[in-house]
Amino acid sequence: MSESPAAPGAIIVISIHVVRGAVGNRAAVFALETLGHRVWALPTVILPWHPGHGPSTRVIMPDADFRSIIDDLIRAPWIGEVRAVLSGYMGSPAQAAGVARLVAALRERNPDLFYACDPIIGDAGGLYVPVEIATAIRELLMPLATLATPNRFELSWLAGAALEANADLLEAAVDLGPSPVLVTSAIPMMSGGTGNLYLSGRHALLAEHRLIDSPPNGTGDLLSAVFLARLLEGLPEERALQMATASVYEIIARSRKRDADELTLEQDASSLATPMAMVQMRRLLHPSQARKK
Repeated sequence: MSESPAAPGAIIVISIHVVRGAVGNRAAVFALETLGHRVWALPTVILPWHPGHGPSTRVIMPDADFRSIIDDLIRAPWIGEVRAVLSGYMGSPAQAAGVARLVAALRERNPDLFYACDPIIGDAGGLYVPVEIATAIRELLMPLATLATPNRFELSWLAGAALEANADLLEAAVDLGPSPVLVTSAIPMMSGGTGNLYLSGRHALLAEHRLIDSPPNGTGDLLSAVFLARLLEGLPEERALQMATASVYEIIARSRKRDADELTLEQDASSLATPMAMVQMRRLLHPSQARKK
């Protein structure tokens, strides 16, 4: 079980849904519920499997229907239960606008609403969504975020600059807006590793582990959900980062050991609740301190 019980309240998760696999909502909902959180799930796009497995039917929630569902949620009799929102993959700019409207309405009721924005727009190969969607996420959602969880490429695109060192990532995270920011696929300090770089008003941290070749898809979705869950439990930021990173690393390693083409979440619930993997935690120079020198 997790170190402390999840606080009451629901989390709305808004992202892609696959019939087979563990990406998007499939990964986030499983992780959050395993850690004791109540979840409301809204799909933006429906696929039979991740596009990396080959061509398939792609159903994007029509903008008018998505807008109507957002309206329903805003006026739902249970909307007061919601304490957090996690958004991921968007199927259209209008969906990003709908999420922004939902977050704004929830904040009117609860100024402490936690909004985690995972700006899923691309990876090292470039943007894999139309630029209009990426722009809508940058302009409409990122300014509302309590927490942003871009990968290194996504942060670079959002910042409009090449980021060649962790110091560059930290500076871009400061300029991006929301604090804290969790950057996945950060630049490792140990040979053969990878890491998650975290910046808040108080901390600049790097959580590193061994790089596993050809990991299954969905690791970013999973990390965002687990880190959100740990923060909502009230864990200190450093402990939340260490546990979330360990959970995802452990699940990747176990999935690859089984030669699975998807994350084997259903077999690895214990890795979510009580991860045993070793993670190297490093404290980096915070940009506010660097600027004083």
